[in-house]
Amino acid sequence: MRSAVVLVGGEARRANGQEKYFFTYQGRTFIERLVDSLRQVVDEIVLVARNPEQCKRFGKIEGIRCISDIRVGIGPIGGLHAGSLAAQGDLIFVSACDMPCIDPSVIAHLFSVIDNYDAVIPIWNPEMLEPLHAVYRRTALLSYLESHDSLSLRAMVMSLSALYVPVNELKILDPDLKTFTNINKLEDLEHINTRDWKQIHRPSK
Repeated sequence: MRSAVVLVGGEARRANGQEKYFFTYQGRTFIERLVDSLRQVVDEIVLVARNPEQCKRFGKIEGIRCISDIRVGIGPIGGLHAGSLAAQGDLIFVSACDMPCIDPSVIAHLFSVIDNYDAVIPIWNPEMLEPLHAVYRRTALLSYLESHDSLSLRAMVMSLSALYVPVNELKILDPDLKTFTNINKLEDLEHINTRDWKQIHRPSK
């Protein structure tokens, strides 16, 4: 069984506190686009929110579960912890909520190459990884998240037996690598809606 865990509990400080998952692109909200893409390649979708109140905002989306952080206020690591505990699949695709152009074929490929690794992580270069567009083995995540000193996703990835996939290898599936486009600021939303991809399509550390 394959699961997807989408982290929706961020504070969106760079977006002036606005809820990025309800931003729209091509007439649909980011979260609608993301969920529709994920449905093509996973058996369940789990959204991880800050609290039960935030979960209520996703009540109209069919076919998903929304849960709350257990360890609050510690960023993405907290969301991964709650999501890993809630997920039922042996393998988990993890995504941020501000990626409206996730490509199902890329996700399927990441699942397909995990073999005996703990994780499959797209990589731009040795310093720039995509830990929030990656596939993880649930048991490996839970083992790490039971006891850890760092709140860094990079530290978590480095502790795992990971297969690193250069993003250039994924261009055969997604020539413009739009799957990695994430919207951090309101200006980014303007660029994506005017199709000015080069202004926003950049790797994240």
